[in-house]
Amino acid sequence: MITLRKSSDRGQADHGWLHSQHSFSFADYHDPQEMGWGPLRVINEDSVEPGQGFGTHGHRDMEIISYVLDGELEHKDSMGNGTVIRPGDVQRMSAGTGVRHSEFNPSPRSPVHFLQIWIEPAAVGMAPSYEQKYFSPEEKQGRLRLLASQDGRDGSVTVHRDTDLYAGLLGPGEKLTHQLATDRMAYLHLIRGEASINGVRLETGDAAKIKGEEKLTIIANADSEVLLFDLD
Repeated sequence: MITLRKSSDRGQADHGWLHSQHSFSFADYHDPQEMGWGPLRVINEDSVEPGQGFGTHGHRDMEIISYVLDGELEHKDSMGNGTVIRPGDVQRMSAGTGVRHSEFNPSPRSPVHFLQIWIEPAAVGMAPSYEQKYFSPEEKQGRLRLLASQDGRDGSVTVHRDTDLYAGLLGPGEKLTHQLATDRMAYLHLIRGEASINGVRLETGDAAKIKGEEKLTIIANADSEVLLFDLD
C-alpha cells in the first residue's frame, strides 16, 4: 500500500526569517493523522534568511539529521562541536540525555535551504554524540546511496535505530529499485524533480508512505533527487 502525501498538504510556517514546511505535526502545526511514520517523526523543509538562525535550544532522546540542499548552515553545540554543513554533508546528532545547539545561516546574501529529520531512537537515556560525513553527487547518481544506518555500514553515519536512509539522484527515465522486507515500512520524500514509485506519481516536495510492498521501483520523469527511509 502506498499513500501519497502531497507537498501542498504539509504544514506551513512563515516567521519572516524562517520559512518552513512540516511533513508531520510540529510546533503550531498539528494533524492527528500526520504524527509520523513508524520511527520517522519529523521532516521539516526549512529556508533561513541570510544572517538569521535558530538560537541555542535543547533536545533530548532524538536522532536528528540535517541535510543541506543549498547554502551553508553553521552548527554549534554543547558537546563542543562547531561546524559548517554544506550540500552533500549529512549531519547526525544523537540528543540522548540532552544537548543544546544553535543553527545559523552565516551568509550575508543567500538563504540556506535544508531538511531537518528526526528519528525516534531505539532506547532513551543514551550519551549525546555527533557525526558529520560528506557524500558526493557521483556517489548518489543513478543509485541509492546509504547515508545513515544502525551499524554505520558502507561509510554511512550511525543512527540509534534500525533505520536505513538512502539518497539518490536520477536523470529522466532512470530507474532505481529497492527490496523491502515483509516486516518493514518505508517513506519516500521527493526533494526535487518528478518521479513515480510503483506507479504512484510524485512532484517536488511530495512523499509516499509505504507499507506491505516487497519491491519498490522508482522512475524519474525529470532530473530528480530522492530520500528513501527503510524503517523498522
